[in-house]
Amino acid sequence: MRRTDDVYVVGCGMHPFGRDESVTGMDMAERAMREALADAGVAWEDIGYAAGGSDVSGKPDTLVGRLGLTGVPFVNVQNGCATGASTVLTVANALRAGEASLGLAVGFDKHERGAFHVSAARYGLGDWYAETGMMLTTQFFALKTQRYLYEHGISERALAMVAARAFRNGSHHPLAWRRKSLTEQEILDSAEVSPPLTQYMFCSPGQGAAALVLALGDRAFDLCEQPVRLASLAFRTRRFGSFEVFSPWLPPGPHRSPSVDAAEAVFRTAGLRPADVQVAQLQDTDSGSELIHLAETGLCGHGEQEALLAAGDTDPEGRIPVNTDGGCLAGGEPVGASGLRQFHEVVRQLQGRALGVQVPGAPRVGFTHVYGAPGISACSVLTV
Repeated sequence: MRRTDDVYVVGCGMHPFGRDESVTGMDMAERAMREALADAGVAWEDIGYAAGGSDVSGKPDTLVGRLGLTGVPFVNVQNGCATGASTVLTVANALRAGEASLGLAVGFDKHERGAFHVSAARYGLGDWYAETGMMLTTQFFALKTQRYLYEHGISERALAMVAARAFRNGSHHPLAWRRKSLTEQEILDSAEVSPPLTQYMFCSPGQGAAALVLALGDRAFDLCEQPVRLASLAFRTRRFGSFEVFSPWLPPGPHRSPSVDAAEAVFRTAGLRPADVQVAQLQDTDSGSELIHLAETGLCGHGEQEALLAAGDTDPEGRIPVNTDGGCLAGGEPVGASGLRQFHEVVRQLQGRALGVQVPGAPRVGFTHVYGAPGISACSVLTV
């Protein structure tokens, strides 16, 4: 049964991820927005509310100078790796509040080569923390992964399985950055960055943009043959003692990740269970993060990941297809766009028009998950 306050995705667009020195971040965003509008069959003048996010590539609201000076309310969002999901929530809430019946969310970034440059002071930490090397996120994620593998009896080969599947999926996706398959052994033998993680187990700061057009209630069915319902979207921040990015201390005992809280909340609101998910996007800043997030979001139990991967259950034809477009590992991570890339892929999978490998069996329930510093997670459930 349709509800008048249901929000649907009716159009999506995306600029290819990777590196393109011929365009600016704003150019990428404009292309993604125009593609999303065309996909929905609407004009910029029809949009009644918008939100955009970017970490380093400019003020998103200035895009109105390119699309048209219509007076549309346009909110700027900056929320780390959860920026894309934050823009979607901002627009969806505005539509439900009666601000408009049609909205647009966009995210974009154009990062320089090399690791992210992060200031300790920006996160309320002293210079001593940066001097230990822990402001370099590769160090943090490697330590967290090392501890997790030890606690749950998972081998380092599972890390290579995650990356190999990501590159395999990315090789079929025209908008992915890394489109060359690599074997598990090639990944294990690549340069060690931060043990146990090697070069091809990490994503890279990248460039790209993605956008969605959202519609309220019956308006969605006037515009789209198969709109995708935003059944639920939930955000959570870290609890006391959780082991998160830029944590200046390590809890000795069990801890509860914001991903656990966000996933539990989103499934509860949607009236569904993790077992109902037929296609999923998980934050895979590195291979270890995907392993951890598989369990934290309830898609499997802790310690079950290696068997799940070995059985092919996370492949596009498997029981829980994960990161069917290659995820961050194959796409890189332009921070403002990464979460919206997840929506773009899940929406297309549920509509049966994936740009890469299509999940068979007409999936009806999709899931997205992002996680970022200093410990924030957002999850969504999408249905048709």
